[in-house]
Amino acid sequence: MSGAELFNQLPEDIISSILSLTSPKDTFSFSLVSSSLRSVAASDFLWQTFLPSDYKHIIDKSVTPLKYSTKKELFIRLCNSILIDGGNKSFALEKSSGKKSYVISAEELSILYGEEPDHWTWKSVPDSRFSKVAELKVICRLEIKANLKTNILSPNTKYGVYFIMKISDQAFGLNSVAAEISVEIGNRKEDQNCVLDSMGMTNFEEKQRDQRLPYKREDGWMEIEVGEFYNGGNEEEVTVSLMEVKGCHVKGGLIIEGIGFRPKH
Repeated sequence: MSGAELFNQLPEDIISSILSLTSPKDTFSFSLVSSSLRSVAASDFLWQTFLPSDYKHIIDKSVTPLKYSTKKELFIRLCNSILIDGGNKSFALEKSSGKKSYVISAEELSILYGEEPDHWTWKSVPDSRFSKVAELKVICRLEIKANLKTNILSPNTKYGVYFIMKISDQAFGLNSVAAEISVEIGNRKEDQNCVLDSMGMTNFEEKQRDQRLPYKREDGWMEIEVGEFYNGGNEEEVTVSLMEVKGCHVKGGLIIEGIGFRPKH
């Protein structure tokens, strides 16, 4: 008798317990390989182990009610992201691991002069997950900050932090001086320089300037990786910042959707 046949003869509760020690990715694969055990791989007992322990609290904060009949359906729904906290945050699970991801909207960020209509405008755009994004009209000092408690993230996980943005067709002054980006948690701080608008830069210039550049995502938005940190499970606060205050020159045309936190492998 083969190993697969022996495995198939195990009690269903034992198989569920074994699969709960793997990952959602492994369980999805298992359900495709073994049709006879597909019901085990879809059990509520199993998929509840892949949901975060505070999943009920998270779905209670959803802007729209979530409809699901099984824990597996709920897991798949959360992998597609939902809006929470009045629409000011986006939450999703990573399908392969079940780890949490968040995006903080521009309205939740601390933006210098963000409420001054001479400097910033707030508008709706069709390709944003949020109701409003922030567009820089004109300013000299660019200061953007965000804070996040680590207890809402998955423990024992390395996270990447990403500034989500676009550059308008009328942008100016965004590549004259490098912006400073940082991630700080506890007594650990990671600093980098970045170029917000790399349009018009040659490949040689990009390589010569040891700075992070934005890259375009499939959905049309751009990202700059601000940095990374390890969430060991202790309750700490992460502070993320983007600043350009040294150039003392005017700039405009930066469109901000938010700052993302997602597992990094």
